[in-house]
Amino acid sequence: MMTMQLIKLTILTVIALGIPLVLAGKTFAHCDTSDGPVVAAAKLALQKGDVTPVLKWVNKDGEKEVREAFAVTMKVRSHGGDAQQLADRYFFETVIRVHRAGEGLPYTGLKPTGTIEPVILAADKSLEQGSANELAADIAKAVQEEIQKRFTQAVEKKKHAEESVEAGRAYVEAYVGFVHFVESIHSLATEGSEAHGHSHKSAGHNE
Repeated sequence: MMTMQLIKLTILTVIALGIPLVLAGKTFAHCDTSDGPVVAAAKLALQKGDVTPVLKWVNKDGEKEVREAFAVTMKVRSHGGDAQQLADRYFFETVIRVHRAGEGLPYTGLKPTGTIEPVILAADKSLEQGSANELAADIAKAVQEEIQKRFTQAVEKKKHAEESVEAGRAYVEAYVGFVHFVESIHSLATEGSEAHGHSHKSAGHNE
């Protein structure tokens, strides 16, 4: 189970990097990891000897390349040993590269196991369990605590804002941090879903 500390750290990282990066799928991309859903689907395809399970992760433009890579992989991996390992990795990398290209993102390699952000693991877990209640509650609590903390800091500094230029600047810094955090959270909540959905529609599939 993801701890509140990890959730809070994730949220703060999102805000620090900027909402646009999140909406573009660049901040917490997890489909390029060895233990991510794309590789899992690719492994299933190889296990079944049927490419179908992985095709949902690529758009129509990339389907031909994935099918061709699958055919080559199945031939080579039949030799077993190192040949199988190399063939499998080739297939995983091909699928991930085509998947990211369909989203308009660059391929940066196959990431190692254990590099998926905690909040993504929690999101995947919620899908497996069929409920997002716990995830939503944890994130809401983390956001609430951060808003309250920034609000309190701004209120305290506002009391002394007129005492000196330095005190005034300290207040402005706290004020800007508070307002920008709230604005970013609101933007993500009200605009993020629409923008994210649009990016995947243009790619021809859903992540």
